[in-house]
Amino acid sequence: MIYLLALLIGIVAGLRAMTAPAAVAWGAWLGWLPLAGTWAGFMGHWIAVAIFTVLAIVELITDQLPSTPSRKVPVQFGTRIVMGALSGAVIGTVGGVVIGGLAAGVIGAILGTLGGAAVRGSLAKSFGKDLPAALIEDAVAVLGALLIVSIVA
Repeated sequence: MIYLLALLIGIVAGLRAMTAPAAVAWGAWLGWLPLAGTWAGFMGHWIAVAIFTVLAIVELITDQLPSTPSRKVPVQFGTRIVMGALSGAVIGTVGGVVIGGLAAGVIGAILGTLGGAAVRGSLAKSFGKDLPAALIEDAVAVLGALLIVSIVA
């Protein structure tokens, strides 16, 4: 089950790179994820929560801008993979499988990046504009991340 949850948090990172680590940091800070004394203990510090939350909010806003580059360009894709790896490894730490969680997070981030782009493109085409598709993707990422972290808890 922990591998599936790490894969799913990676998919969230593929949709919105900073939403996954923000949700994991909040879970750690609230005490839902027992990370104290592990390499990932820093995720429960208020500074990590603040940084990832601000980055997630900025990403949600900037994603709506027409000048935002595609998630499939190297920097965007790479960031999603790194954040999927981090978030998956943190989830894996809770289950005692750091490397497995990391790998599942990476795979999920790749799936989320490519699949999210395809689904959003299809939705945007059916709506005739991108904004409704982007807002649906935002909701799926945020609610999905919260659900995943609450299940791990």
